Amino acid sequence: MAKIVAASAAVALAAACSAPVPAMLKADGVDRVALDATAYAAELRAFRNSALGLGQALLADGGNGTGGNVVSSPGSLLVALAMLRAGASGETAAELDAVLGLPRDGRDEAMNALLASLAKFDGDPATVDEDNPPRKPVMHVANGLFVDREVPTGEAYLNTLARHYGTGVYPVDFSNQGETKPAIDAWVDKNTRGRIKEAPAKYDPRNTFSLLNSVYFAAAWRAPFDPGSTEDLPFTTARGEQIDVPAMHNLLEMKYAEGPGWRGVDLPYAEGFVMRLVLPDSGTDAPALFRASGLRKMADALDAAPLATVQIQLPRWDHRCSFDLRRVLEAAGLQKTLTTTEDFSAIQPEIAITQAAQAANITVAEKGTVAAAVTQINGMVTSAPPRPEQTIDFDRPFHYQVVHVETGVPLFMGAVADPRS
Repeated sequence: MAKIVAASAAVALAAACSAPVPAMLKADGVDRVALDATAYAAELRAFRNSALGLGQALLADGGNGTGGNVVSSPGSLLVALAMLRAGASGETAAELDAVLGLPRDGRDEAMNALLASLAKFDGDPATVDEDNPPRKPVMHVANGLFVDREVPTGEAYLNTLARHYGTGVYPVDFSNQGETKPAIDAWVDKNTRGRIKEAPAKYDPRNTFSLLNSVYFAAAWRAPFDPGSTEDLPFTTARGEQIDVPAMHNLLEMKYAEGPGWRGVDLPYAEGFVMRLVLPDSGTDAPALFRASGLRKMADALDAAPLATVQIQLPRWDHRCSFDLRRVLEAAGLQKTLTTTEDFSAIQPEIAITQAAQAANITVAEKGTVAAAVTQINGMVTSAPPRPEQTIDFDRPFHYQVVHVETGVPLFMGAVADPRS
């Protein structure tokens, strides 16, 4: 296992208190590399297209959303899969690259640059007043890796995660659910400001590896909606039912574009981000419209669109959703990734992916937006050695025998005082 420096990761739990996040460790002597996103324009475009494809897959799956409502984080899933790809080899590495459309060269460096660009808006989620989202957006991205302390984890893999992803590594005892589950949940709760309180995958004490990405976003609109202008107005649901919902109104400059079967805008936050809103034409086949290829065309059109003065009516919403990502990834074509016991050995010996899940939520109102997501990918060493009940090191003179088991006769007997001679 890679050399690790820091305090012990043991977690002391008090029955009346929430679990603390265990001490974060990192690969010895490895620091995060600083890279400039402008040097990776082609790679970042590939990431954008990959995230759009993942988003389409998440929307098609629908998760456990009700009434057709879905909220997901393709960005979080992309980062988690990129961290997984950093430990892949053979057919699995080729499959991940092909299905996700990842850059052939400089993949980890480009992801480092992407994360560094987002880090310009980093902040502590605990400081956010969610009733009054901040004018300077808070975009907090965290990467975590919980590994079983009894299972060796690849040094090169840990170094890559430290160098390009800033991933915190947390050695734990997965067999001790009472200690480790609260620790993982505490990591999730802390990095999402409590919007997501538990890791999305069901806890399994047989796991030896849990990779997590979290995304927390809070931002005020550039021009807030006037609450006094919000009124109940008709909204036709996907099922054709007409209902009344609180509808916000605003008149402001924003990017506007349209294409076959759709119109859309980029509603700006105060800085650095927009909410891209796309309205299908009445009677349009929405699933066909929002295929990955269609999403790319919409993104290109809105990226290049000029500003226009737009009167916008937008409902408030507050949604949450969770996904079984194994189902999503299998449908996307990652069969080898989900079944191999060989191609992730750079992470842990003969590891197999056992679980993948995501939880996401979003609140959109007059003042701005608050959202959070957590993606979790778990694995298990398929040939894990039994956990020792005792430890004995023959590091000083010792006695030995070669014994015939049936009779108990020592055929050989000796002592080792110096193994060299």
